[in-house]
Amino acid sequence: DIIPAKFFVHRHIYGKWACRCCQQLHQEPAEPDVVDGGIPAAGLVAHTLISRFVDHLPYYRQEPINARSGVHTPRSTLASWGGAGGASLEPLYELHRAFILGCRVLHADETPVPLLDPGAGKTKKAYVWAWARSHHDPHPGVIYEFCLGRGSQYPLAFLGGNGPPGREPAWQGTLITDQYGGYNAVLDAKRYPQRKSAACAAHARRRFEELSRGGSAGHSASAVATEAMQRWARIYRAEAAFSEMSHEERRQARQAVSRPLWEEFEVWLKVQRTQVLDGSKIAEAIDYSLNAWDSLTLHLDDGAVAIDNNLIERQIKPWKLGAKNWLFAGSALAGQRAAVVMSLVQSAKLNGLDPWAYLRDVLARIHTHPNHRLEELLPHRWRPA
Repeated sequence: DIIPAKFFVHRHIYGKWACRCCQQLHQEPAEPDVVDGGIPAAGLVAHTLISRFVDHLPYYRQEPINARSGVHTPRSTLASWGGAGGASLEPLYELHRAFILGCRVLHADETPVPLLDPGAGKTKKAYVWAWARSHHDPHPGVIYEFCLGRGSQYPLAFLGGNGPPGREPAWQGTLITDQYGGYNAVLDAKRYPQRKSAACAAHARRRFEELSRGGSAGHSASAVATEAMQRWARIYRAEAAFSEMSHEERRQARQAVSRPLWEEFEVWLKVQRTQVLDGSKIAEAIDYSLNAWDSLTLHLDDGAVAIDNNLIERQIKPWKLGAKNWLFAGSALAGQRAAVVMSLVQSAKLNGLDPWAYLRDVLARIHTHPNHRLEELLPHRWRPA
């Protein structure tokens, strides 16, 4: 059986006093809320945000759902509540950004999101950039930025070090990405010598997987892809055995077990490359791996670096599911506030929290919580009031 969600009213009674001496009226100030003087309490705002950004329900679907409980909430009203909730969380989002950048190993990826183009009667392409702490970090977290493009200026701005000296320190560490050229500027060894580039093994493996399933032009190419997949399987099988180890233990295990597999794989790929036709799909797959070999094998020398970028690709998925339901972001501001909410609720899920319980509590406390203790409300540090 089930009891559907119920709406109820909070009644707040504030005292009011009249001074006989100065003939002035004094009233007890109202407690601050997400929408000052508005109808929704923190729980209703949190429910609206979770319905949209976790359950992927657009506002026009939430409206009739609420109507079944006898409450009329026009979609425009729900949108304004969602915007107010995102605005309230912005100070926490900035602290969360600093927390993400505090990790020396980051995952990065980007994905297109439709953005409404006013006056044109259609949408244009915007992008969400996602950044996550290391897959092997004990305190997980992910943050999103809603940007109007896919150029290198966006990762440059996020990672810092691109402005005047002393304005914002540049992030230092290892960045795990695919081989998209937009990351080349932030990984320039001459300008940022303290940054390292780690390539995603899953992207390299995926090219062979597609050919091993019949995508190759001939039998020889398919046979090479099939054997390559067997070699990838041995590498990933070894990596799975190291998942519960510490960083140093994982590094030692990789040196002893994984490095010989990678070295043998490299020799085999170079031999096969001499035997396949230039311009063929299997040649492109081999070249993709060999050209990025140093980045693909960087994780062998650092136990904190993951073998692939699958972590961040999983964190991109909620945006793709959402875009299929709410179709587009109404404006750049709406997109950025969506990124604020998504960053916190997805990080809450990564830390094993109930996103609704987390968001409801944070929205109820954030306006009265001391600024110097605001970090207590971050997902990895949050405790219920």
